[in-house]
Amino acid sequence: MSSFEDRKKSFEKKFAHDQELQFKVSARRNKYLGEWVSEILSYNSDQEKEYIQSVIKADFAEAGDEDVFRKIKQDLKEKNISDEELRKKMDELNEKAKTDFS
Repeated sequence: MSSFEDRKKSFEKKFAHDQELQFKVSARRNKYLGEWVSEILSYNSDQEKEYIQSVIKADFAEAGDEDVFRKIKQDLKEKNISDEELRKKMDELNEKAKTDFS
């Protein structure tokens, strides 16, 4: 029975580690998105820091990425950036964030 408990604990630790890693990757991706949007909107460094925090906070509104997508889409509505381009950038920056942690 001990080996079963050890195996169970091992799976629980792996799950917790994977969840923590996913959280870190999402937060880093949101930081990169905030930097990207700030550049498009010509924000100064203080505005950029504030905006990055707002993107990170937006991710807590609901599970998944749609909350962040909607926020950025709204913020860039005057810049003629398509949904497809925005989703592609989110995917690209998510991959960049993943490499930061590998």
